[in-house]
Amino acid sequence: MSEHQESARATHPVTQPNQVSEPDRREPQSRMGPRGAQVSEAQAREIAEQARETEWALPSFGRQLFLGDFQLSLIHPHPRQEDEAARRGEEFCARLRDFCEASVNSALIEREARIPDEVVTGLADVGAFGMKISTAYGGLGLSNLYYNRALIIAGSASPALAALLSAHQSIGVPQPLALFGTDQQKQHYLPRCARGEISAFLLTEPDVGSDPARLSTTATPSADGSEYVLNGVKLWTTNGVVADLLVVMARVPKGEGGREGEGGREGKSHRGGITAFVVEGSAEGITVEHRNAFMGLRGLENGATRFHEVRVPAASRIGEEGQGLKIALTTLNTGRLSLPASCASAGKLALKIAREWSGERVQWGRPIAEHQAVAKKIAFIAATGYALEAVVELSSQLADDKRRDIRIEAALAKLYCSEMGCAIADELVQIRGGRGYETAASLAARGERGVPAEQLLRDLRINRIFEGSSEIMRLLIAREAVDAHLTAAGEMIKPGLPAAQRARAAAKAGGFYARWLPTLVTGEGQRPQAFSEFGPLAPHLRYAERASRKLARATFYGMARWQGGLERRQGFLGRLVDIGAELFAMSAVCVRAQMDAEDGAAGGRAETGFELAGAFCAQARVRCDELFGQLWKNTDSADTGLARRVMSGRYKWLEYGIIDPSIPGPWVAETVAGPSKHENVHRHIG
Repeated sequence: MSEHQESARATHPVTQPNQVSEPDRREPQSRMGPRGAQVSEAQAREIAEQARETEWALPSFGRQLFLGDFQLSLIHPHPRQEDEAARRGEEFCARLRDFCEASVNSALIEREARIPDEVVTGLADVGAFGMKISTAYGGLGLSNLYYNRALIIAGSASPALAALLSAHQSIGVPQPLALFGTDQQKQHYLPRCARGEISAFLLTEPDVGSDPARLSTTATPSADGSEYVLNGVKLWTTNGVVADLLVVMARVPKGEGGREGEGGREGKSHRGGITAFVVEGSAEGITVEHRNAFMGLRGLENGATRFHEVRVPAASRIGEEGQGLKIALTTLNTGRLSLPASCASAGKLALKIAREWSGERVQWGRPIAEHQAVAKKIAFIAATGYALEAVVELSSQLADDKRRDIRIEAALAKLYCSEMGCAIADELVQIRGGRGYETAASLAARGERGVPAEQLLRDLRINRIFEGSSEIMRLLIAREAVDAHLTAAGEMIKPGLPAAQRARAAAKAGGFYARWLPTLVTGEGQRPQAFSEFGPLAPHLRYAERASRKLARATFYGMARWQGGLERRQGFLGRLVDIGAELFAMSAVCVRAQMDAEDGAAGGRAETGFELAGAFCAQARVRCDELFGQLWKNTDSADTGLARRVMSGRYKWLEYGIIDPSIPGPWVAETVAGPSKHENVHRHIG
């Protein structure tokens, strides 16, 4: 038993074995747990604001949607791929499909909790690790569209493959270097990544999750500025167990620089702040102390990594000091689209299983697909699966087009696809009944088809947490959605503002709202013939236009009612974002169905896409109407008050009479600087 477990047992008075019964009335003393950098709420907000992209140099459909300006022309006609990009993409996807069908055993990966090394090297041989890397550096130079189509193929073979490839290319070394790297860095690192040297992204720490302002890993510059020395611990490092190259976020101290006692010329001045570095995975002082095990994605090579006196050349710094968070957020603008691709892949698989099983399974004299309770689930899976694909492909092609700012669209795609993908998997498990809860291996052992329905649900669940939890994504999107309001009226809600300054702010806000509010009264959605080129989908687009204006009005009412307190109304903000996500998805399916019909898309798409788009829009409108109603009629304030009373211990009596099976230990493991005391479980593949 570790010291931490001993300490936990000694500090927390519970009946063994962790039985929760009538307690000793003495509360355990609070203990100082591990802490990142100590910052106030205002400081954390300031750091987050500094990392934001503040300019809108390009138009954004998502931004205008939240402002009540439904500019469908920003996404319609649907962007299309150039012929050469499509040819190369199709050729690679065909090679990848052939490889996965011949060489990937999903059941083996699930059973062994590891992707076989020969599969990883095989992926490297077909070029899968260089999909997003320019041909100038030995990569394939695929478009975002075909990169995500490739992830859909890999994810259907095994979700762990999609996680491996996307963590390597979407947030690992290739993407930050493509955006912010020097020519020298690109020439040195990108060919290695394209050949199959695996990369990982290291930001999270044991006590630092969605609040990076508290980052505690340090990068101390040498006196002559030629290198940095990294110290700290990183957690949940996807690919970290097998990574050859790491993108590491660390805090550079602000000041004159130089470690005490070091020689060299006079120390350089350092702006400091959170900074990004490329670090060799085999560098001295790096120890992968643990490979983490999870509810799903059992083939994921995710670990906890310690840095002790790790020397990194200054030439390996990405961008300038203090740009780390901006680099991370900018990278995620397109990098986030890889998770929606995995969700779209799961939606396709869920539909195939649901259709085949529901036609085969007979209950009460009829196939279960003919019972309305099941039919509604099948309809939801089909319509929503179509929407997930439409959202992913529209967002991907907008990214390829490079004529739109897609930060809101990418964030909406990540949020929406993560949430709806999980809902699809949950409905599939319900359709399958007891077989949905049974593992594929157990089903196969009994002589039945080994359908991995429960695995699908487990594997997808992480997407609501990965790369920004749904709760954080809603706040991030909400911040962007109200940006125009804060620009116009932000000073008015600042506490303690002098009267003269407040008057000037009020005049500025008055001018903005005098121009903006009248635009929310009427629009194309009230004109019966609007969007007629979309045929049967036109009424849904008219609804989306009206709902966009209604959404903008609700945002204004919320700001007027709560002013500076709006940021605390996370339930309200979350519903605004969820409405926006539904409207974006409705728009995506309509322009996709229209494009497929115009192009005469093969496989039945041209003829039947309108049916799925119409069904999805009808379902989405019901959800939107419910969300609009809940904006003003909800239990948010009551729930917040109840939570406070729960946290005060008022209802601890409700916890009595159970046995807590948790293994004793601190809630967050304490990390102490210094050399590792653990075996290094890092391994190199190839």
